Amino acid sequence: MVRQLIPVSTLLLGSALLVFAGGMHGLLLPVRGSAEGFTASSLGLLGTSWAIGYVLGCVLAPRLVGLVGHIRTFGTMCALASVTILFQALLVETWAWIPTRAISGFCFAGAAMIVESWLNDRAQPNTRGRIFGIYTMVNLGATTAGQMSIALGDTTGFLFFAIGGIFYSLALIPTALSTSPSPAPLTSVSLDLPALWRNSPVAVAAVFLIGISNAAFGTLSAVYADRAGLALTSIALFASLPVLAGALSQVPIGFASDRMDRRIVLVATTLLALAADLGFILLAPEGRWMNLALASLFGAAIFAMYPIIVAHANDHAPPGTSIQVSGGLLMVFGLGSVAGPVVAGIAMSSVGKQGLFLTTIAAHVVLILFTLWRIRYSPAVRDKDKGAFQMSVPARVSTPETAALAGGEEEENPLVNQPETTAQETPEDR
Repeated sequence: MVRQLIPVSTLLLGSALLVFAGGMHGLLLPVRGSAEGFTASSLGLLGTSWAIGYVLGCVLAPRLVGLVGHIRTFGTMCALASVTILFQALLVETWAWIPTRAISGFCFAGAAMIVESWLNDRAQPNTRGRIFGIYTMVNLGATTAGQMSIALGDTTGFLFFAIGGIFYSLALIPTALSTSPSPAPLTSVSLDLPALWRNSPVAVAAVFLIGISNAAFGTLSAVYADRAGLALTSIALFASLPVLAGALSQVPIGFASDRMDRRIVLVATTLLALAADLGFILLAPEGRWMNLALASLFGAAIFAMYPIIVAHANDHAPPGTSIQVSGGLLMVFGLGSVAGPVVAGIAMSSVGKQGLFLTTIAAHVVLILFTLWRIRYSPAVRDKDKGAFQMSVPARVSTPETAALAGGEEEENPLVNQPETTAQETPEDR
């Protein structure tokens, strides 16, 4: 296995450096902004602008790579991300941070797509699954390390902005020095809501709602923890532990979804998230351990929902379209990610820190009710027609290339060019 990793080791290193800086950057801004007295609604707009930039990066990066190539585009993305975080250190104002956060999202998406495209090109069919698993673990570890690093110093100064800029710049070195040929063009995906809805209404509705929930938590969890009186180390843990818990919970939840109706597993997982929502609202915990326990339970649920939804949609998708379906769902998730932070930010400004979980409660209740309605009126997919559940990195750092790397074989035909139904089912069965 070590021999198989040597050809992609520089790419994994570049990804780790990039994601480390991204994890630090994503937590640093709300922590510093809260200390500067930024309102919750303005901090929510940071998440909204990042999601807008990220979606645009997923859409436009393939065109940019087609014009100037992988290495130049990757270097540009890393350099621009470095400039952005340094600019935010120099001008600590909401009106400056919000648009530059969109630039960060755009750069992060483009850089991640290029790394994943390169990994996909270098991986062999018999090693792609293992490389994707290692890539996922590297990203989770680097994200956690980046978030936890802010507990080691003073977030009110220039230090962590400079460290973030350094790591963004270091990330471009492994690919810049690579002697391997550039990979194939990036995966392009367009958002075709009618086709996605015909394929699976549950998947479209659910992925939009968890986009609202997950992005609201991802953006404002540090603000909630700060207003709950947690120390800086606990704030970092409050943001990091849910991601790790979600990665671990995907194993048993995925096992269950392969053996029963995935929609039932989705409802059960959402009920778990709803229990955590209610715990934050009703218990109003102020101590470290209760907050961290509830956050871990919450993360174990919300970060396992996305791969269930993708697997359910692919169970219904015509052969050869799973990458297009996964990419389309990612775009829908992005739309939810645009709405979630700003709604939660307004709620927190209006009713206090618990406004965050009032927002997630609303999203989870609607998801449960809609899914139960679909379960009542449409049958489950037969076990023999199911694909295998695949673990996933958090959707906020997934790109269309992530689906290509995880999916294995290249798929050429877009969803809209395929039949709307499979031979075994009709649209009403979904």
